[in-house]
Amino acid sequence: MRAIVTVIGQDRVGIIADVTALLAKNQINVLDISQTVLQDYFTMIMMVDTTESELPFAELAQLLAKEGEERALSIHIQREDIFNAMHRI
Repeated sequence: MRAIVTVIGQDRVGIIADVTALLAKNQINVLDISQTVLQDYFTMIMMVDTTESELPFAELAQLLAKEGEERALSIHIQREDIFNAMHRI
């Protein structure tokens, strides 16, 4: 299944490396990525494929949130269909 991962936090070296390593460790493939720095805040949105991950989606969401908190980041994941439904006009 495809999903959207968002990452927000104070800019620092290694955020992309940390997040993508965490995803790779859980067999999640990054399909597309966009990131920018707004003043001192790092923001990133990724389209990912969770098909190969053995973690149930709810556990994955909890893991990303917990790991983000430990790194002073806000990391969220949302199923692509729900993301699209929420952002449809």
